[in-house]
Amino acid sequence: MTYYKKEIATLGGGCFWCTEAVFRRVRGVREIEAGYTGGALRNPSYEDVCRGVTGHAEVVRITFDADEIGYYDLVAIFFHTHDPTMLNRQGYDIGTQYRSVIFFHSEDQRRVARTVKAEIAASKLWDKPLVTQIVAATEFYRADDHQQNYYTYNHANSYCTAIIAPKLAKLEREFADRLVTAQ
Repeated sequence: MTYYKKEIATLGGGCFWCTEAVFRRVRGVREIEAGYTGGALRNPSYEDVCRGVTGHAEVVRITFDADEIGYYDLVAIFFHTHDPTMLNRQGYDIGTQYRSVIFFHSEDQRRVARTVKAEIAASKLWDKPLVTQIVAATEFYRADDHQQNYYTYNHANSYCTAIIAPKLAKLEREFADRLVTAQ
């Protein structure tokens, strides 16, 4: 068994299919699950969350090797691969479930997330103010199996080619040194 310095990051950058596809390519990511957090309903279904009344965000829970990639780098990649200036929306997906949000698991993660957000805002990478929320992690609910690793199994789907593929191209341009070599 291989041991590593295990940490968890929970990020919501719109549709979890997009965010998951991005982070599956990042070196040091050991496991990734699409799911929901930040809402009131226990054990919400995809349909519950899509109605936009549960308070949950679509997120990915990333288990990563902190000796191979730091939380700072994960948050930087997050800010570069979705539009953190859109309130409750990413592309065609509209509603609070698609909000830009970082759910921190420790005070250190909260500090790092705030630092990266401030650096991104100061860099003028985006021409509008960042609306990304930074809040304490709450209970995570794993999405159904057919929502997991969606892009891999559905990459020819029109949503995937129009929305996810450009995010992956941007990831490859801007973070090639942090990606796994074999997909």
